[in-house]
Amino acid sequence: MTETRRVKAIVEPQAVVEGAGVRLRRSIGTREVNYLDPFLLLDDFGSRDRNDYEAGFPLHPHRGIETVTYILSGAVQHKDTLGNAGSIGAGDIQWMTSGRGILHEEMPQVRPEGIAGFQLWVNLPAKVKMTGPRYQDVRADRIPEIESRDGSRIRVVAGTAGGVRGAVTDIAADPTYLDVLVPPRSAYRGPIPSGHTAFAYVFEGRATFPGPGREEVVVPHPRLVVLGDGDEVRVTTGEEPARFLLVSGKPLHEPIARYGPFVMNTRAEIEKALEDLRLGTFVQ
Repeated sequence: MTETRRVKAIVEPQAVVEGAGVRLRRSIGTREVNYLDPFLLLDDFGSRDRNDYEAGFPLHPHRGIETVTYILSGAVQHKDTLGNAGSIGAGDIQWMTSGRGILHEEMPQVRPEGIAGFQLWVNLPAKVKMTGPRYQDVRADRIPEIESRDGSRIRVVAGTAGGVRGAVTDIAADPTYLDVLVPPRSAYRGPIPSGHTAFAYVFEGRATFPGPGREEVVVPHPRLVVLGDGDEVRVTTGEEPARFLLVSGKPLHEPIARYGPFVMNTRAEIEKALEDLRLGTFVQ
């Protein structure tokens, strides 16, 4: 028998300012939710006011994590020390494995539609934290989109849905990353491996999830829904549609030491990252 995942917590995003002055809404990586193993951070960025995003994220380092940037509208120019450079736009995804060290910059472009999207940080297991960095730039037309029997539309970034495999593969956390749109008065049902950490981030409309008991919990946007264990996710809608990210990954159950853009297993490894940065040996 399948076991439905139920609401464990509902989190209202916090307003933060990052980079050179970008205004964001953060729901993972806060005092309330510091870490959902293996997920370290989830930021929702969206504004038509250029003053909220134009300053961007100038060149900065990462070590020990993967960063996932998903653009809904607008465009972001990027470049890094691997020699990658270009622009990602509406529907595109950038999945960067920092490994032992990478420097990159992400600069939102000023456009009439502004900018909207998400950035997720995924922890790397200790055994591959110092692996070589890798960059995957996946265009919107390479991300499969399927329609379920109930009319839900699902973009499959990573993992599988409806037997369709996502565009991003070979990731340590064995993640599922779906963009799900459920029409009014409908339902979405989908499998998530038991034992994996899972959350939904509702960013449009209102979605109803099974509560801790027999009750149903209506969640308006924007909210993060932390899901309990089980092997299936069920979401229903009322008079309005709902759109949400559905994300899961295999927990690492390892100690973490974090300092800004570095996430390692010990404080000594953080000190080594800072030393490498000072000595100019961070990027090899």
